[in-house]
Amino acid sequence: MQFEPHPDDKPYNLARVEHFTRQAAAEGVHLVVLPEMSLLGYWHLRRHTPDRLHELAEPLNGPSVTQVRELAMQLGVATGLGFLESDEHGNLFNSYAVCLPDGRVHCHRKLHAFEHESISSGDHYTVFDTPWGVRVGVLICWDNNLVENVRATALLGASILLAPHQTGGTDSRSPHGMRPIPMSLWEARHQDPAALEAAFRGDSGRAWLLRWLPSRAHDNGLALVFSNGVGRDDDEVRTGNAMILDPYGRILAETSSPEDTMVTADVDLSEIPMSTGRRWLKGRRPDLYSILTEHFGDERDPRTARFSTTPPTLEPPAGRRDSEPSRGRARYDE
Repeated sequence: MQFEPHPDDKPYNLARVEHFTRQAAAEGVHLVVLPEMSLLGYWHLRRHTPDRLHELAEPLNGPSVTQVRELAMQLGVATGLGFLESDEHGNLFNSYAVCLPDGRVHCHRKLHAFEHESISSGDHYTVFDTPWGVRVGVLICWDNNLVENVRATALLGASILLAPHQTGGTDSRSPHGMRPIPMSLWEARHQDPAALEAAFRGDSGRAWLLRWLPSRAHDNGLALVFSNGVGRDDDEVRTGNAMILDPYGRILAETSSPEDTMVTADVDLSEIPMSTGRRWLKGRRPDLYSILTEHFGDERDPRTARFSTTPPTLEPPAGRRDSEPSRGRARYDE
C-alpha cells in the first residue's frame, strides 16, 4: 500500500495502518506491506535533534508494534510496519517489523541508513518462514539499490521480497536520475490530477523505478512487493507507485493514484522454482566472487555515499589487479 503519514503523529498513522489492514483482510489478503517509516513519516526526521528522535523511538516490543501484532493476530493477516526502533543500548534504527498472525514478529534494520547521523545501520539480513509455507525477506528502500543485498536475500531462501520505501521526487545527483516534484503540483492535485499523474509516472517516479526494480525480481526469481509513501514528505513529494511484481519482473498490480490506496495481487508461487532468476542462481561461480566481500579501503558509510559530491573511484586493492581472488566471508542472520 501507499499512504501519506502525518509527521510524528502515531495515532493517526496507526489508524491508517488499521484501516488498510482491515480492508485487506476483508479481501482475503495474507500479507500487508506498509511503507518505510510508516509510523512517523520519513524525511522530516533528518531535522530532528537526537533527543527528539529518542523520544519518538520505541523498542520492538513497544506499544505501536504491539498494537499491530495484536491486529495481525485478530485478523489473521501478516502486517509490516516501518518504525524508528531503539534497542537496549540506546541505538536507533530505521526498522521494519513484520507481525505474523501466529504472534511472531520479525524485524529488519535498514542496512544502509542515511537519514540522520544518530540512526545506525543494521548488520544482518532478514528472511523468515510464514504460516503459508513461503519464506519472506525484507529490504528497506536503499537496501534494494545494492544488488548484493537482494541476491543474498534470495540465497537465504526468500521467495517474496518486501521492499518498503520512501522514494520518488528526490534530488538525484545523477543527470538522468530523479528530480524534485514541485509541491504546487501536489497541492493542486484535485484541480489538475493529470499533471500530477504525469509527474508520478515520469522520470521522477514510475519510469525511474522501472529502470531497476523489475530486474531485482527477475534476476533473483523473487516476487517483489513495493510499497511507498505518497504526497508531502517534509519538503519533497513521494510518488506512491505501489506495485507487486512476479518473479519474472512483470507487474501484477500497480497504481498511479496520488492518494492513500492499496493494490492487491495473487502471487503464483509455482512460478518461482523454474523462474529464470532462480535457475540462474544455480549457475553461480562463488569461487569468483570473493572480491564482493573484500575491503578495498575506500568504502564510504551510507550517509557519505548518499550525499557525497566527490566521484567515487573504482580501483582494485594494491596487488589485486592481476592476482587470483582470495576467499571472503559474509555474515548474516535469520
